[in-house]
Amino acid sequence: MLRRLVAITIAGCALLPALGGAPAVAAPARSVALPSSGCANDLPQPARPSAPSAPNIRIPIPYLKVQPVPRYGPLQNNKRIPSQQPLADFCKDPCPDITDPPPPTSAVGTGSGNIPIPKLSFVPRPFLTVPVPVPGGTPPPFQARPPRVAPGSTPGSLTPKMGNPRVGASNYVAQVTGRGSTGRTDKRFQLNGTDLGIMWQSKPGQVAIAFGDSFGKGFRPPGANGGDWRSNVLGFSDDTKLSDGLKIRTMVQDSRCHAAELLASRKINNAEQTVIPTSGFALGNRQYMSYMSINSFTLPGQWITNYGGLAYSDDGGSTWVKDQYARWDNIFGGNANFQVSAMVPQGDWVYMFGTPNGRLGATALARVPKNQILNKTAYQYWVRGRWIPTRNGDQATPIFGGPNGELSVRYDEKSKLWQATYLDVLRSAIVLRQSRSPQGLWSEPSNLVSSIKYPQLYGGFMHPWSTDKDLYITTTTYTSYNVDLMHIRTN
Repeated sequence: MLRRLVAITIAGCALLPALGGAPAVAAPARSVALPSSGCANDLPQPARPSAPSAPNIRIPIPYLKVQPVPRYGPLQNNKRIPSQQPLADFCKDPCPDITDPPPPTSAVGTGSGNIPIPKLSFVPRPFLTVPVPVPGGTPPPFQARPPRVAPGSTPGSLTPKMGNPRVGASNYVAQVTGRGSTGRTDKRFQLNGTDLGIMWQSKPGQVAIAFGDSFGKGFRPPGANGGDWRSNVLGFSDDTKLSDGLKIRTMVQDSRCHAAELLASRKINNAEQTVIPTSGFALGNRQYMSYMSINSFTLPGQWITNYGGLAYSDDGGSTWVKDQYARWDNIFGGNANFQVSAMVPQGDWVYMFGTPNGRLGATALARVPKNQILNKTAYQYWVRGRWIPTRNGDQATPIFGGPNGELSVRYDEKSKLWQATYLDVLRSAIVLRQSRSPQGLWSEPSNLVSSIKYPQLYGGFMHPWSTDKDLYITTTTYTSYNVDLMHIRTN
């Protein structure tokens, strides 16, 4: 599990990472390693005495579930409250009535002692969900279809292939989410377990961080599980000192100490199980987010999508609109391109790097003028040395081969360098490629972080304030199902 405990007792006091001017917190009497938050009360607590509890024996009863699926999916809940800032005493719990566990039940003695009787329960559990389309649901607000344009075919050129990136040692920095994280997301936002951590500069001095399937109370690693399931949430950071961690200052909230779901999903297996962000960027006052609508998860690390789409926000990322026309359909659960996309603005264009669903496909490329992002007919796709409009982008030529899992792409303005990171399951590592142009030629990959050292590793999303020589990435291990920050010296 990716977890480094930062140590730190000096003369009986703990050094707290700076967040909102937080003061130091008293440490335990003996020298001890503190979590990434620097808070002693985030350490695992010793078991408290309680009344013996009866074992709960749950017996699953498999059944075939027939699930009606209305034509229109759920409307997004856009209820919002102002984002809560960190408390002056950062280690104080802002919502103990919500996030603290209930006190243990007191033991009550009897003449013969307590002999708990096992509780037997039968739990219905579907072994297969069969979605059945039915009329109903509330249609989303009307959106006008963009006018059809004809961008034509444009010749392109390749840049010389660069050498492989030179990579130093990968260093674990700190935990970003979950219990003991630098932002204490479990106590402040009921974000106990989550993954991804996709970042972009949302405005000068601020970075947005999008997470995937997120859970609150009842979360128990390993894996995605627990109550209060939100398909996606969004935080913000103004942390410029990444060497001691990535500190989340605020999140989009719908209630006290609770991160809001941004893009609604049906949460029905084999129909739409979830909606997960894949990249984001800002142009002017508008935020854009690419996402994938997942039909179902299949084999480990593999899934089938319904489509890849675009959403936008005009209020700083608080509420989002799924565009009804900017979507790349995956007909009949096939292998369509641009289901998992990473979008990057540069010059007059926004470049869209994309793969099919899952983590085994190759990477293709498209581009669109900055003023036409939501007009799918304005996109041109890289096809054998030319920029060509196609219907769904399936004719696009791979710019580098697979297996590519969940791309992250950035353009480094100072060095004029393109960088791409992704999970390569054959190498068992998150890797880095580089190029002088989005279409390549791209270098061969170099390993950044090994999944042999960190089992069940995925992600590898670059912080936008990285440089060509200092790369900060967020990673997830399925064992901990939380996000961590890594630092790698490159080139």
